[in-house]
Order: sequence, then C-alpha cells, then structure tokens
Amino acid sequence: MADIVNLNRARKKKTAAAKEKAAAANRVKFGRSKTEKQKEKIEREQRDRNLDGHHRDEDH
Repeated sequence: MADIVNLNRARKKKTAAAKEKAAAANRVKFGRSKTEKQKEKIEREQRDRNLDGHHRDEDH
C-alpha cells in the first residue's frame, strides 16, 4: 500500500528546495569574502584619487 502524501506540503517542499538551490548558486556566483570587498574598495579609492589628481583645472 502507498504512503499518503499531502500535496500542499509536497508542493511547498519542492519550491523550497528549488529556492535553496538557486540561493546556493547565487552565493557561489556573487558571494565574496570581507577581505575581497575591502581590497576592491581600497583599489577603487586609489583609482579615484589618481584620476582626480590628473584632472585639469579650467578656471581661466
């Protein structure tokens, strides 16, 4: 004899599993460590300072 299955629970469990799978993929794709974020921030600030240092004044 087959087990009785609550279809609402089965459907919810299936969607939850799909969402978790997508979340795991996004963590791999977009996740960065704190040190990586800090390194990128420092590099961006250095680039901006360098660019501002090469800016020509047009106040003549």
